[in-house]
Amino acid sequence: MSDEDDIDASRAPLLDHLIELRKRLLISMVTLAVLFCICLYFAEPIFGFLIRPLAAAGEKKVYYTELFEAFFVQLKVAFFAATVLSFPVVANQLWQFVAPGLYRKEKRALLPFLFATPILFTAGCAMAYYVAIPAAVHFLLGYQVKVGDVQQEALPRVGNYLTFVMQFLFGFGVSFLLPILMMLLERAGIVTLQQLARAWRYAIVGCFAIALVLAPPDAGSMVMLAMPLVGLYFLTLGAIWLTHRRQARTQAAEEAEELA
Repeated sequence: MSDEDDIDASRAPLLDHLIELRKRLLISMVTLAVLFCICLYFAEPIFGFLIRPLAAAGEKKVYYTELFEAFFVQLKVAFFAATVLSFPVVANQLWQFVAPGLYRKEKRALLPFLFATPILFTAGCAMAYYVAIPAAVHFLLGYQVKVGDVQQEALPRVGNYLTFVMQFLFGFGVSFLLPILMMLLERAGIVTLQQLARAWRYAIVGCFAIALVLAPPDAGSMVMLAMPLVGLYFLTLGAIWLTHRRQARTQAAEEAEELA
């Protein structure tokens, strides 16, 4: 069966597509809701895990200044954890909806990116949690000094700390998806390997600009995000080059078989 026959067989009326979309959205929403309830039950130990860098830096107390703040923090923790845990299911449902409209070659090309996305996002979150957040917390708590005759002391609020941690985790996780974005742009023909290689100086500046936005507030955190991004940029260039080389070998072998 040719690619054209493959995609023709998957065509369906608009109403069928809408019904299928509703089904995929319903499964995703139910999964998110179930995981939210489960994570809400375990919200306290989850937040305990997120607050470990603060405890490791010497802070033994966190505060809430509004009566409902601690409750809403637990809701945010549960929703954040449920969103992360439900991503594989949501991504699979999206794939199940989109895949019937793709050619076989397109499916084979996109599947590696589908599997690589959660791996790279998790790697970014891990680096944020184990490296960037402890360093940033230690740096910021270093401002607890005596200013004149007054002792300057940090009183971290639970809501502010959670926002701080989520910003780091999300920023590092999304930034580590840079290789996927680069390879998709190259596969789509928007940019070429030669263009990416020539623009390495601008890429380094761009990596530091991304880090400046996504990894506030101190220079150390910015550098800790920018350097891996620069490394990922050059690693992606190497991966694209190896892919082109393998494709060239495959094409040469196919041409040799046709001539033989």
